Amino acid sequence: MYTPHTNQDIEAMLAGIGVTSIDELMRVPEAVALREPLQVPPALAEMELQRLIAGYAARNTAVQCTSFIGAGAYRHYVPPVIGTLAMRGEFLTAYTPYQAEVSQGYLQAIYEWQTYIALLTGSDLANASVYDGATALAEAAIMAVNATGRRSLLVSRAVHPNYRAVLRTYARGLELEVDELPLAADGTTDLSRLPALLAEQRYAAVVIQNPNVFGCIDIPDGAARAAATSSETIVVGVVAEALSLAALVPPGEWGAAIVAGEAQSFGVPVAYGGPYVGFIACSKEHMRRIPGRLVGKTVDADGQPAYTLTLQAREQHIRRERATSNICTNQAHCALIATIYLSTLGATGLRACAALNVQRIHELAERVVEVRGFERRFSSPVFNECVLRVPDGVNVATLLGALRQRGILGGVDLGRWYPELHDCLLMTATELTTHEEIASLGSALEEVVTKQREPVGA
Repeated sequence: MYTPHTNQDIEAMLAGIGVTSIDELMRVPEAVALREPLQVPPALAEMELQRLIAGYAARNTAVQCTSFIGAGAYRHYVPPVIGTLAMRGEFLTAYTPYQAEVSQGYLQAIYEWQTYIALLTGSDLANASVYDGATALAEAAIMAVNATGRRSLLVSRAVHPNYRAVLRTYARGLELEVDELPLAADGTTDLSRLPALLAEQRYAAVVIQNPNVFGCIDIPDGAARAAATSSETIVVGVVAEALSLAALVPPGEWGAAIVAGEAQSFGVPVAYGGPYVGFIACSKEHMRRIPGRLVGKTVDADGQPAYTLTLQAREQHIRRERATSNICTNQAHCALIATIYLSTLGATGLRACAALNVQRIHELAERVVEVRGFERRFSSPVFNECVLRVPDGVNVATLLGALRQRGILGGVDLGRWYPELHDCLLMTATELTTHEEIASLGSALEEVVTKQREPVGA
């Protein structure tokens, strides 16, 4: 039952704001009031509108470029069957997909998604997805704070900068302290001081991303895991490139009690920035702290399989003060897409695709370092992206601009996030990257670098 505000409630709120009526509250201030009618174009026929929109679309030239950009948003092949199944009307209802009496199909899909994520991360269970990888990390950190009662977090500087920024935003509102672990010379997290830091027993969690933002394999060693265990600090594993789970040791096996990540790589197109699909997985110990929802499998009155929401930890379902989160929700349709992708490829196909990503990044790196002056910045093994230092005297932004003029999106300028890497590019290759594209990149780099090195007036 919906209970509206009483007149007394409304009067108290208006008095608190400093106005006398709802009309006064809604009145547009004279300073910004519209002085003349909006210049709205006249209505168009459908065919005319299609031509107009097609013209707008043609102005976007990015789709015509060869891309070597990754850094948390990865181009992967999307089998056509995904669109065929995911866009069926049964999955596009406006009705909420969690009501067991009408949504058995969607609940089954979410249950299968949870199973896939738990298997891939090496965890006991996973939730029904959350907004994206960055907010998943923030929610995972809150889980650790609630579990330990501690108010500080220790985060690797090799965690994606955008993820760390979102985490700090959450932490600021909750008055949590966030400290960072430095980078090691090989591009991984410097864990040399971790045992001493964790011995203080003031950190709720230590956060490690694998592969990290540089593409480097970044797994805590035995000493780091032992320090976390002895200090009762929760290890939070971050996964920004979900396909890596098919090739690397699962986070649950290298000590992560909570895993937060982004599953966009599983069939969800990059789509100019979203929507994405985050996930959180954890050990049974933290089941009651996981945000969002858990779908479970049971039987109905006739003994037939049935799916239902087993656990709901949002404030809209339970008392606000008992909620683990009051803003997280799940990306049901994107999670459905990822589920169809995983079931389509299967374990063998997923491993083969991951292996191809590893092959392509090594091919890319080998070709780039053939260009005089380029070199690998870090020595650690990588998954599908790596950091490359540009030749002396070459400006990264200028280099990327020159490549863009040749129809090549050459990577990410790391100087925007890491001042000490101002002369470095983060380049990515996936199964969609061809031998010909890598060869063209190498030729373009040779041409661009030669021109940048030519003396003025030569």
